[in-house]
Amino acid sequence: MSDILQALSDYRPYLWEGLQVTLQLSLGGVAVAIVVSVVLGLAAISPLPVLPVVSRVIVEFFRGTSLVVQLFFLYYVLPPLGLDLGPVGAGIVGLGLNYGAYGSEVVRGSLNAVPKGQWETTLALSMSWPLKVRRVVWPQAWALMLPGLNNLTVMLVKGTAVALLLGLHDLTYWADEMRKDPDVGLWTAYGIVFLLYYLIALACSSGLRLLERRAQRRLGLRADVAVTDRATAEAVA
Repeated sequence: MSDILQALSDYRPYLWEGLQVTLQLSLGGVAVAIVVSVVLGLAAISPLPVLPVVSRVIVEFFRGTSLVVQLFFLYYVLPPLGLDLGPVGAGIVGLGLNYGAYGSEVVRGSLNAVPKGQWETTLALSMSWPLKVRRVVWPQAWALMLPGLNNLTVMLVKGTAVALLLGLHDLTYWADEMRKDPDVGLWTAYGIVFLLYYLIALACSSGLRLLERRAQRRLGLRADVAVTDRATAEAVA
C-alpha cells in the first residue's frame, strides 16, 4: 500500500495530465458517437429510399475497417489536405465515428422494436414522419436503446488507450512510463491505471443508468415491473 501511495505522490502531476487527456477523449468521443448513432440510426429507417442506403454504407465502412487505421488517416492524411484536427481532435472524431457506427445499429434496432401498433396509430392520426418519431416512437425506443449505448460507452472509454499511438500522453502512456521506473514496478503502475479507467467507465455507466431509469419511469415501465413482481409474490404466497 505504501508503494502505491508513494507512486501516486511522485507521479501525481503526470497522472493528472494523462487523466485529463483520457477524459477529453472519453467525453468528446461519447458525444460524437451518440450524435452519429442517432443520425445514422434514424436514417436507416427513413422513408426516403436513399437515406437507408447511405446509412448502411457509412456503418459498414466504419465497422469494417480498423479503428487504428481510421485514427492514422485522420491524424496523418487529412492535415496535408488542409484539415488538421490535432491529436486530441483526431482521437475524438475517430472514436466517435467508429463507435457511433456500432451505436447506430442499437438505435435502429430499438426503433424497429417499438410495437407496430404504435406506428399504425400515428398513421391513423395523419402524423408526419418526423412528428410521429419525435412524439410517439422515440420516447419508447430511447428507453430500449440506453442499455446498448451504455455498453458501447464503456467500450469507448477503454478504447481511448489507442491514443498512445497518436503521441498523446494519456493514462496508458504514463502507465508505461511508470512501469520503467524500478521504484514503482509493474503491479503498482498498471494497478493504478486500471483503477482510474474503471472509475471513469463506472461514472459514465452510472450516468447512463440514471437516464435509463428516468426513461423507464416516464413510460411507466418500472411501475409495471413492480406491480408484476407484487402480483407474483401474492400468487406464490
